[in-house]
Amino acid sequence: MSEDLSLLAEVGGREVLERVHKKFYDKLYEHAWLKHFFAEVDQKVIENQQTDFMVSNMGGGRVYSGKLPKPAHKHMNITDEMFEERNRILKESILECGVRPDLAERWLKIDYAFKRSLVKNSLSECEKRFFTDEILDFPKPPNF
Repeated sequence: MSEDLSLLAEVGGREVLERVHKKFYDKLYEHAWLKHFFAEVDQKVIENQQTDFMVSNMGGGRVYSGKLPKPAHKHMNITDEMFEERNRILKESILECGVRPDLAERWLKIDYAFKRSLVKNSLSECEKRFFTDEILDFPKPPNF
């Protein structure tokens, strides 16, 4: 493909991102550890938000209007291990949807750039977004 194409165009457009994010969140909502972060979130809403976010970050224009990753996740104790598990599931989902491995790596590189905005070194780094918010902290399940 031409070098001037955006990654979004190269992977097949928004439709491919929607398929990947459907598969990805299907897995996360069933995941023994990570599913707890999504207990109060409608899956279709988060799929759409993630798709808009990645469309915007893959050269598809400014379609994402939600919060930036750091303020959106400041109440979540996301560990390095959790992030790496999420990344593994994302990669698996991307490849299962037929995205070429070289394009999958470019996608993951963009996604990975937000790791520092999400991962906390300790629970003390978490902050409530609202007065009524709860800090989300889920220990690793036994035998995981």
